[in-house]
Amino acid sequence: MKYLMAANWKMYKNRQEAQKTASELFAKIGTMPEDRELVIFAPFTAIETTAESFKKNGQPVKGFSVGGQDLYPASEGAYTGEISPGMLIDAGATWVLTGHSERRAIIGENNAFVGQKTAFAMNAGLKTCLCIGETLAEREAGKLNSILEQQIKEGVKDLSEDFNPDDFAVAYEPVWAIGTGKVAGVEEITEAHNLVRSVLIKLFKEKGKQIRILYGGSVKPDNATQIIKLDNVDGVLVGGASLQSESFAKIVLA
Repeated sequence: MKYLMAANWKMYKNRQEAQKTASELFAKIGTMPEDRELVIFAPFTAIETTAESFKKNGQPVKGFSVGGQDLYPASEGAYTGEISPGMLIDAGATWVLTGHSERRAIIGENNAFVGQKTAFAMNAGLKTCLCIGETLAEREAGKLNSILEQQIKEGVKDLSEDFNPDDFAVAYEPVWAIGTGKVAGVEEITEAHNLVRSVLIKLFKEKGKQIRILYGGSVKPDNATQIIKLDNVDGVLVGGASLQSESFAKIVLA
């Protein structure tokens, strides 16, 4: 199982800025270590530019991928402002995020809709990273287990039984630690990731052991090594620290 080192650029970077950051990152990393792979979840307008930056002699370089930050669960239609899996693939994306906490909180996406998106993306040929996580209020109310289990169960309920576990990941992001500078402690991360693994095994048996679980919550170069050494942490989903090539390269190679 390769570590999945993922960046979420959110609503940052125009095409020129994305090209500069991606090219610098590509140069700093050089050959991707065999035990890991990288994916940049870029803004829709910067997907193609970022994907082109990860090519050599016109061909994609192994270990470097690009994804979209969201999608709509339809191939086409009258869905103003939305984007389909086919459009993401056409732009050069091979991955997509579903259920990010900001879409749940700001846009109001519920578990059922996130589940529709996840299954539709996978069926359309996109590798998919399902995001889950609890708010501070939910954690303090003792709802960590029930919240995560519900988000996972509804997020994967429509997945095809024959999906490839290499093409699917779950990112645990404690909502209270995103963009706040706070980082969940080792015990908190371990507790949540062990829970996620147990739910995945309960749902998918042996395949549940192969699905990568990422940690996302104020990951920085100085804590990345400690985090990815923890049990059931198979990579990271990085926000702010991924916007600069130097800091994200250090995380990727941690």
